[in-house]
Amino acid sequence: MGWLRAAVLGANDGLISTSSLIIGVAAAAAASKEEILIAGVAGLCAGALSMAAGEYVSVSSQADTENADIQREINELKDNPELELNELAMIYEKRGVEKGLAREVASQLMAKDALVAHARDELGITDFSKAQPVQAAITSAITFSIGAILPLLMVVISPVNYITISVSVTSLFLLAMLGAVGAKLGKANVFKATIRVMFWGALAMAVTAAIGKLFGTVV
Repeated sequence: MGWLRAAVLGANDGLISTSSLIIGVAAAAAASKEEILIAGVAGLCAGALSMAAGEYVSVSSQADTENADIQREINELKDNPELELNELAMIYEKRGVEKGLAREVASQLMAKDALVAHARDELGITDFSKAQPVQAAITSAITFSIGAILPLLMVVISPVNYITISVSVTSLFLLAMLGAVGAKLGKANVFKATIRVMFWGALAMAVTAAIGKLFGTVV
């Protein structure tokens, strides 16, 4: 789910921010196709780097917290293993395991690998779910770029007078697909996810179009 979250966030952001930027510039008076394309490419580069940096910092903070929790658990296992055994047994009891069996299970798991048992069942940390800053950063940067390239492609192939409408329609269609795919992979409600991402995408594009039109007219 970590990579899925980063991928969906990156692609969504790439689509919405780049298409909104393109539409805002296109709505301004006398903006040429070259100027719109330059703005879009600049937005792609800046956005991809920003997403990568943001994800790396965010997930690194999560990783630091997890490492601190694991180190604290190592110290507790070293200083008071009996208390840790009772703690693990109580966790299993709360999940419905009979008291004697819960202690036996805890004892056997701790004999095999006490740290893994406590990290998984007490802290909720596993190798599968552990924070991976580099993976999140790379995933976000790549998916942002993929999402941003599609509105740029519409700028290239569309006449300058139709850039706004072509980018808007294409981006909303792609956002709907992305919302549906993300919901499907995450086993969430497809309709709700699709409507949500389309609504916020349309709102972002409408606001930037209005700003571009306003400032373009004023200037």
